[in-house]
Amino acid sequence: MFHTPIGRVIHQLPAVGTFSCGFGLLTHVERSRRCEVTDENQDVQIHVTLPSGRSSTLSVSLNELFAVQKLQAAAKESFGIPYLPRIFFQGRMLDARESLQDSGLADGDTVTAVVQAEKHMATTEAAFAAWRTGGNQVVTWGLQAFGGDSSSVQDRLKSIQEIQATRRAFAARLARGAPREVVTWGDPAHGGDVSAEVQRRLKDVHSLHSTDGAFAALLSDGSVVTWGDPCKGGDSGAVEDRLKKVCALASTGWAFAALLSDGSVLTWGDPYFGGDCSEVQEKLKTVQEIHSSSYAFAAILDDGSVVTWGNPTFGGDSSKVQEELRDVVQIRGSRYAFAALRSGGSVITWGDERRGGDSSLVQEQLKKVKQISATHYAFAALSDGAVVTWGGPGGDSSSVQTQLKNVQEIYASGYAFAAILADRSVVAWG
Repeated sequence: MFHTPIGRVIHQLPAVGTFSCGFGLLTHVERSRRCEVTDENQDVQIHVTLPSGRSSTLSVSLNELFAVQKLQAAAKESFGIPYLPRIFFQGRMLDARESLQDSGLADGDTVTAVVQAEKHMATTEAAFAAWRTGGNQVVTWGLQAFGGDSSSVQDRLKSIQEIQATRRAFAARLARGAPREVVTWGDPAHGGDVSAEVQRRLKDVHSLHSTDGAFAALLSDGSVVTWGDPCKGGDSGAVEDRLKKVCALASTGWAFAALLSDGSVLTWGDPYFGGDCSEVQEKLKTVQEIHSSSYAFAAILDDGSVVTWGNPTFGGDSSKVQEELRDVVQIRGSRYAFAALRSGGSVITWGDERRGGDSSLVQEQLKKVKQISATHYAFAALSDGAVVTWGGPGGDSSSVQTQLKNVQEIYASGYAFAAILADRSVVAWG
């Protein structure tokens, strides 16, 4: 999942069962572009297991685009569960748009299905919005100027799919086909008001994304619609004619980056925050994923190498570790630094040394790592059931280290971590 530094969405932890794999963990698979599929069409058998132990074997096409989404739908029907489950393979949450082959799945593989939590919350700088997936109401509180009052749009909020936030405004994505698929409220200068022209274009919206002051909607046809503060990504006019066949969007505090189906990248917004990738444009080919800190972007290429741009102090300059950035399978960004997981389980860090960019004190412990999580200022790595932490607030787990045994998952908020143990108990610090 791409990191939005401010206005992050908080998902309630799944409430049942033990966890066999972690949010955000990406294991090394044969990497092919997410938006490409081969002509070969083959049905495969995938074993789907719930955390409770229930299992089912489902047949899905291996190379069909959106096959993961079809696997979700098949699991929902097979298990009789109310929501589309998240699908995890070897610890990574699969993208619903991928084919099974692009996800690294093969005939006979086993995946874990976790029912998506029903309750969600999004935050601006001084307000909250809580909702239920598919629900018809948003509960908001906080300062009105920051989106704390949604009464003026409450009658339009039907079948809510997601809510994103800037510093001072909210945007809700409704079910496709609704009279208005996107409803906004809060400070108009930060995306809380949508012009008639923009609203007309907001049809068949696949997902919403945000910076500190602007929103971007990725449509199902691969085009992008933006609004909000033009200095913070709300104006994509300079690249709009090229924003086609977009697979994914990432954001820093004041800029957006779009990954196109041919593996290239387009950016817009403040150059200080990564809105200008011209200096590395020639290197941005065969890109598989884009990750972000608050000030910089990091792209993983198909050969496992990494290209960075944006503020050099906060992750935009990886030159000191560039030779080590190979065979990278996962990147996590804090607000000011990055941590990259290599296929062999080692970890490479760069960015602000005080806020997670320097892992030298724990480097000897960072072996056979399976998962990395990040708060605003710190990182936590999971290795063989043990936890290694470094960075600012949350980077010191010494007070609970004796309790961190047989850890299965690590979750992160802005300033703290929570570890789920094999016995389903939780240990928190930060």
